[in-house]
Amino acid sequence: MAVSTVSPSLLVPFLLFARISGLVVAALVIYWACVFNSSFLSHSSQKDRIYAALHPLLMVIGFILISGEAILVHQWLPGSRSLRKSVHLCLQGVALASGVFGIWTKFHGKDGVLANFYSLHSWMGLICICLFGAQWLTGFLSFWHRGETRNVRARVLPWHVFLGLYVYVLAVATAETGLLVKLTLLQTRRNVSTHSSESMVVNTLGLGLALVSGIVILVAISSKSQTSPTKLMYEESNLKYLSL
Repeated sequence: MAVSTVSPSLLVPFLLFARISGLVVAALVIYWACVFNSSFLSHSSQKDRIYAALHPLLMVIGFILISGEAILVHQWLPGSRSLRKSVHLCLQGVALASGVFGIWTKFHGKDGVLANFYSLHSWMGLICICLFGAQWLTGFLSFWHRGETRNVRARVLPWHVFLGLYVYVLAVATAETGLLVKLTLLQTRRNVSTHSSESMVVNTLGLGLALVSGIVILVAISSKSQTSPTKLMYEESNLKYLSL
């Protein structure tokens, strides 16, 4: 079964739409954290409230949106392949740091670390950040140690791409479960109406994340399927040249 791809003429509109959708998601997160800041641990001190608001900001903007931009960097950044890989690695590093600090903000509360692991969202987030860290470390070592044979790098690359997309999807799914948990707590404990403005903001944010992730994955998969035949032809020509 052939894999349908995005034509090169549609690549720029898709990238532009991904950026616009990402900006809308970022604006919704900031609006939610600033306008409805009383929803974030309203019974606690101002310092704890700030840490609670930082969690969605760092995890959505710093972790998901920046890691998505790192995936797309191979499609829009001009220059050499080495330059694109270095920018990709740097953006993923920023996303990893944001994710680690975002999780740390949840551990900052007075209840301690273990008290935060009570939901599917908590465990998915821990697994996601661990896989992301391992993925980034593998890419970092591969970038700075290029003495591996071509066969080893060719075998590792598909798994690197698969794990990168898998962790990205897992991060979006984790964020969606987090929004669901937060909205459920607001509606049950604070009697926030299902038709309130805050509920609409959270639901729109969840839909925006689903839209952004779909565009990122579509562009990433399409670009891989389009460049694979060219890469294979290039490698075959090199092998023929070396055999002469």
